[in-house]
Amino acid sequence: MQDLLQHLALVLGQDLSHHRLTPVSGGDINRAYRLQTASFQAFLKINRSALAEMLSAEVEGLQALAASGAVKVPQVLAHGSVGQHAYLLLEYLPLTALTDRSASLLGVQMARMHRQTQSYFGWHRNNTIGFTLQSNLRDSDWVRFWGEQRLGKQLTWAAEKGYTGALQNKGAKLIAALPTFFTDYQPHPSLLHGDCWGGNAAQDQQGRPVLFDPACYWGDREADLAMTELFGGFGPDFYAAYQSEYPLDPGYGVRKYLYNLYHILNHLNMFGGGYQAQALQMMERLLAEV
Repeated sequence: MQDLLQHLALVLGQDLSHHRLTPVSGGDINRAYRLQTASFQAFLKINRSALAEMLSAEVEGLQALAASGAVKVPQVLAHGSVGQHAYLLLEYLPLTALTDRSASLLGVQMARMHRQTQSYFGWHRNNTIGFTLQSNLRDSDWVRFWGEQRLGKQLTWAAEKGYTGALQNKGAKLIAALPTFFTDYQPHPSLLHGDCWGGNAAQDQQGRPVLFDPACYWGDREADLAMTELFGGFGPDFYAAYQSEYPLDPGYGVRKYLYNLYHILNHLNMFGGGYQAQALQMMERLLAEV
């Protein structure tokens, strides 16, 4: 750790000889700290040097969200690798849970972020969702992209972990039936946060909403909205504000399960447990619509 701190002192031009590192809880992938001196503070994420690309992709996601001008994200101060450590240094923002007011403002801001469009689905590089590889090969066909690079990838990894049988059979049927969910709806490639659950959104001391830990790509904006519903934390004011700014298609009420199935399969592959039963229930619900 000392070699990393010496490196950061040089990169930042800061005297870090008398510093305090305070562990910050909340994540299960990286180690996180609040780095403080008498005149400086920052948020430091550390992982193994082999995972430097994961943090590099996060940097590019934060930069893309910031460039949209729609949402606030932590400023990137530095990132790279030193010895055995890969690191990401961000501005330190004291954060608290969203209130009704900041959630409403975030709804407007996310709608404006989603109006940032591209000519293709995917991203210019792969990144990670949790600690799972997220494939982002460019594609002009959203249904094919979602079937191959989202659900298909997760089902393949699930099979490799021993989750076969009904999960694979129903998953294959669902992928084959994907076009039926888009007969009257053609999504545009919107700029997505990509991992927009309640743990990755908060407000700063001025009450401004802040997004962080992105897994960005260009995709159907419904995928971002769906994930906000998966684990809660956003509240009715958020959805009312989003709908007022950028109304959703009526079919979202069904397709949100299609999008959240990706995250449940990812949780199954990362954590196991009861996520298999939840994935099967979602598949059955979706197949009943076909």
